[in-house]
Amino acid sequence: MAIRPATKQKRPAPNTRPLRPGSSRAPKHFLSDKVSHFTESVIRDMTRQAMLYGAVNLAQGFPDFSAPAEIKEAAKQAVAADINQYAITWGAKSLRNAIARQMEIWQGIPVDPEKEVTVCCGATEAMISTLLAICNAGDEVVIFEPFYENYGPDSILSGARPKFVKLRPPKDESGEWTFDEKELRRAFDKHTKAIILNTPNNPTGKVFSRAELELIRDLCLKYDVLAITDEIYEHILYDGTQHISVASLDGMRDRTVTINGMSKTYSVTGWRVGWAVAPERITNAIRKVHDFLTVGAPAPLQEAGAAALSLPPAYYEKLADGYRVRRDHLMRALSSAGFQCFRPRGAYYVMTDISVFGFKDDVSFAKYLVQEIGVACVPGSSFYRDPRDGAKQVRFAFCKKPETLDEAARRLSKLGK
Repeated sequence: MAIRPATKQKRPAPNTRPLRPGSSRAPKHFLSDKVSHFTESVIRDMTRQAMLYGAVNLAQGFPDFSAPAEIKEAAKQAVAADINQYAITWGAKSLRNAIARQMEIWQGIPVDPEKEVTVCCGATEAMISTLLAICNAGDEVVIFEPFYENYGPDSILSGARPKFVKLRPPKDESGEWTFDEKELRRAFDKHTKAIILNTPNNPTGKVFSRAELELIRDLCLKYDVLAITDEIYEHILYDGTQHISVASLDGMRDRTVTINGMSKTYSVTGWRVGWAVAPERITNAIRKVHDFLTVGAPAPLQEAGAAALSLPPAYYEKLADGYRVRRDHLMRALSSAGFQCFRPRGAYYVMTDISVFGFKDDVSFAKYLVQEIGVACVPGSSFYRDPRDGAKQVRFAFCKKPETLDEAARRLSKLGK
């Protein structure tokens, strides 16, 4: 979702003329100024276009294969046991206990499930609840770009102003996305309230290194800034890459909100069960916003979530290995078709450069690809504040069955011809 630059608009004078019966006039002043900054979600729009043109959907990041049988069975049992009414607003105790247990097992972070965990309607709601809980008008939120399309709008909806720091693509397939340390330092000042960090990263697949995270930690400590980390892809890692939670770094336990959820790890993107882990004082604020925003996440699916988080370590090893095979499969097909691919170290997306195809921009290329080739991708411009910065990039998702990727490869081969 590209964010339009803020412009001062003259508010139209209210039209006080009475409406005739049956009239449906909707004066412009009924709308919030905030929505003038946003475009529609490009990712969801590309899914609709894939359906319209019968294209292989490599745009939206949802698996087209089944979730683990034991998780689905746990959901069925919860429904059958009549766990169908409101859970505790901030989350069923069984799930909060499981979240706390997993944070300590995987990242060595002790968590109080009674005072530091809020279960939300997906990681998306956890993010907006967090920003609404901490931001005031005039605050600034630092965001790396390309960014997952919700982060900028979420900051604006919470009354803050997003400040963007660029991640620069590698020069070749084996390189890493990098940022300019000086640019990051310049983004922090007395107005900075928080930094949003997504690692492993969507859309780039970047996994932030310990040295990079320690630099971010030092800036947070220097400027008294909160780190909000989206770690939804924490178990989807490749090539020996390690995921490090910012909250595990010295000095960051009391100034980090860790956001995660079931969607990606357990292939249940439609269940909408996520969570925010934060110090007690911040958790209390998040819980208040969450309560009035959505009341609570689906009760039976929270019980299934507790079962999911109890799966053995072998599940996560198999998950990552399966996605590595899919990554390599799709990258071979994309490279053969002419794309310059940037190898992801985590998550399940491949960002590519489309310069070789000679299209004027990413949107026209994505339109051609879905309509004429039969493969849907996401235009790179949707991940940048200024669409021009992503005009030569598109993103593909590889969280698909082998036969889906085979068909996508067959269709993409027509590009080379």
